[in-house]
Amino acid sequence: MEIYYILVGTLIVLAIIDLVVGVSNDAINFLSSALGSKVFSFRTIMIVASLGVLFGAVFSSGMMEVARKGIFHPGMFTFHEIIIIFSAVMLTDIILLDTFNRLGLPTSTTVSIVFELLGAAVAVSIWKIYESPEYQLGDLARYINSSKALLIIGGILLSVVVAFAVAALVQFVSRLVFSFQYDVYKRNVAVALFGGIALASIAYFIVLKGLKGTPFYDDVKHFIKNYSIQIILWSFVFGTFLAYVINRFLRYNVFKIIILLGTFSLALAFAGNDLVNFIGVPIAAYNSLEFVTAHGGDPHTFLMKDLAGKVPTPTLFLLAAGTIMVLTLWFSKKALKVARTALDLSAQGDIDERFESNLVARGIVRSAIGINNVISVVIPVKVRKWIDSRFQIPDKSKRSKKLGKNVAEFDLVRASVNLVVAAILISIGTSYHLPLSTTYVTFMAAMGSSFADRAWGRESAVYRIAGVISVIAGWFVTAMIAFTVSATFASVLYRWGLWTAFIILALAAFLMYRNHLHFRKETEEQAAEVLNISLVLSDDTRQVLEKTFERLRKLLNELRDDYQNIFTGLAGYDVVKLRRANDEIGKFFKQANKLRDQLYYLLQQLDESQMKIGNNYIKLINRVQDAIQSIHFISKASKDYVNNNHHPLLPEQIEDLRIISNKFTEYINLVEKAFETRDFDQLKQFYKTSSELDKLLDAAIMNQIQRVRAQQVDAKNSAFFMSLLNESRDLVDSFRKIIKISIKLNKPLAKATNLAEGNEA
Repeated sequence: MEIYYILVGTLIVLAIIDLVVGVSNDAINFLSSALGSKVFSFRTIMIVASLGVLFGAVFSSGMMEVARKGIFHPGMFTFHEIIIIFSAVMLTDIILLDTFNRLGLPTSTTVSIVFELLGAAVAVSIWKIYESPEYQLGDLARYINSSKALLIIGGILLSVVVAFAVAALVQFVSRLVFSFQYDVYKRNVAVALFGGIALASIAYFIVLKGLKGTPFYDDVKHFIKNYSIQIILWSFVFGTFLAYVINRFLRYNVFKIIILLGTFSLALAFAGNDLVNFIGVPIAAYNSLEFVTAHGGDPHTFLMKDLAGKVPTPTLFLLAAGTIMVLTLWFSKKALKVARTALDLSAQGDIDERFESNLVARGIVRSAIGINNVISVVIPVKVRKWIDSRFQIPDKSKRSKKLGKNVAEFDLVRASVNLVVAAILISIGTSYHLPLSTTYVTFMAAMGSSFADRAWGRESAVYRIAGVISVIAGWFVTAMIAFTVSATFASVLYRWGLWTAFIILALAAFLMYRNHLHFRKETEEQAAEVLNISLVLSDDTRQVLEKTFERLRKLLNELRDDYQNIFTGLAGYDVVKLRRANDEIGKFFKQANKLRDQLYYLLQQLDESQMKIGNNYIKLINRVQDAIQSIHFISKASKDYVNNNHHPLLPEQIEDLRIISNKFTEYINLVEKAFETRDFDQLKQFYKTSSELDKLLDAAIMNQIQRVRAQQVDAKNSAFFMSLLNESRDLVDSFRKIIKISIKLNKPLAKATNLAEGNEA
């Protein structure tokens, strides 16, 4: 029995890990609306969400039966087989959820745990049938509750379509009523009615969904079921009256209360219903161990019929789980990354889009444009103009001027709609026992409202739709991967013994460690990003230029090292070094492509007196892009040349490159020093070194022509080497122009600095 005690203890430890990785993903369900609207400080939002999570966790005991008997029939499995199923499920879950967290993609912990249970139970059942001559594969239904899996799949489709459509409709109507230019204190009736609907929905949601797992829910559920309509109507009347009083007399924005209560209610429901996804399996394993120990049965023959009954979960376990969830909310950076995905996809305005467009997204956008053109013909012109006026955002430059600061992704109306629609749909689903996923409903409601609110403009729609498609595809992938991996792990445990669980555990630890390293690396790269205008935006032009020169200095430092690595990689025919250099330069290349969009926000800040600076700044950025494009071509061509196993460069060619590389390093050092000291006066030295580089490149080209004439090199070698030299010439020319433009930019900077120093004196 020792191995079972060890495994159950291990499952409890895994439950703690699963709580961390699970909450990091599911936090988007109740945080995104409040975080996106910036209605309260981050601290206030987290306190409210934490209270909801803690209350929901403590009263979630009744939901734990899902893990024990919701997917399979426990009476058909022995204690040994149950432990195999539960071990496979937990090991799969922590790997799967942690991977989604690193990618920053929201997924459903309900779907993952259900399909993990299903996969492991199916695998063990098939092995039992295989080893038992009296059973056939058709008897699988005796072991598995297959209808539950079909309901979950149906719930996915239902959640996606219904939540998007309903949220889009509600948001469209809400925007027609309030517009973007509403004054909440002058719209008392509209605000009161909206507040009544919202408060009634949230209150009913808390009662129906948030308290479903509480010990006393059975005492009130019949009353709730019989008087649902009356409860909703009276809640609406009271909520409307309360909203009117708060808005009319207390002069407090009702939308803020809606968002705060909505956040609390979704957090309460999340913890009360989704906690089973994280600790349900270990608790069931713990209960199983108690049963077999109490009866003194043989683990290999003792059937777990007792799991089919109701088994209360110790309150201490629930309180500990709630505490871990709250701590994860406060300290998990991955939780914010997952939330960032939803916020970026629903942001009202231009952002650096996270997702690339794809064929499906482009097709959807083209179809939408065609449908819109048809609708525009049908709807009268006056009606169209009135509708457009309701969606007119005042001061369109407001967001761009504050880029990089604490800017709301959307307003209070949309945040309220997101929460209210999610609460209503989940309440309806619960009433009719429909398996709507909390994650799917909240995410798709946010997407539907952003679509209706025209946040997906002509410039961003294709990227936003591509992002939504990626997330939805990830949901279905979750189910397939969860089923497959869990079934595989269960088969390994069944065939080779329980001790293999520790090998799988070591694999899980390794994969999680790799995910952690990748996440930390991505975070560090974002923090160290040098080609990002949003990082240097300021109302003070002098500060903009100061930071620009500093970032250019760092960029030159990186490009100098990368050029050296390309040379040493070619000289040593080292494809690994060339790949590394190409990857590093590829990051700068992607950053450079973003500069075009970021320039838009910078130029909006310039006043009439700064037009000349703005013009030179554009030229500087263009030359930086040219330089990066040249070195990117050099790195990629070099990597492909060696990777394709073409003939190594001749010693004479390597010598030509060595001389050029050394002189290039010398030149970059001069340029870098100029940016560091802001001393651009030594023009003779700059031009002298760049002229020497030009002569060296001319000489290398002449040498290559001689080699071609003497047939010392083949066509591939000739084409590659000549393009290498020509791109190097373009690179030098780009840096030469960067220096010229920097000198022009430095004049007003030096003047402003001298003026500031004179004022201080």
